[in-house]
Amino acid sequence: MNIQELATAVNYNLPVKIVILNNGFLGMVRQWQEFFYEKRYSHSNIRNVPDFVKLAEAYDAVGLRATRPEEVEATLRKGLDTNRTVVMDFHVEPEEGVYPMVSPGAALTDMVLRK
Repeated sequence: MNIQELATAVNYNLPVKIVILNNGFLGMVRQWQEFFYEKRYSHSNIRNVPDFVKLAEAYDAVGLRATRPEEVEATLRKGLDTNRTVVMDFHVEPEEGVYPMVSPGAALTDMVLRK
């Protein structure tokens, strides 16, 4: 939700690894809208998704991208083996879910583990 931390990581030469599961939406918001609000999607589709590789490079970090499943392992290995700040942008299907998640109004002890 914020990008200024990327500048801090690069400024202090921290080998922070940032992993983006990029489904072209505000993913967790879209997932809530799907599961709990009868797929009434509202303002969760990001029409102009930033190029996160270029954004990382603009901050003098390393930017990597995987767009196919067979690229995931190599991208992760390269990112984890790099001793610099790295942003890894993994393109996933728009409907890809993230678990565990917490239902609206539920306690953390009542997590949903899968669909």
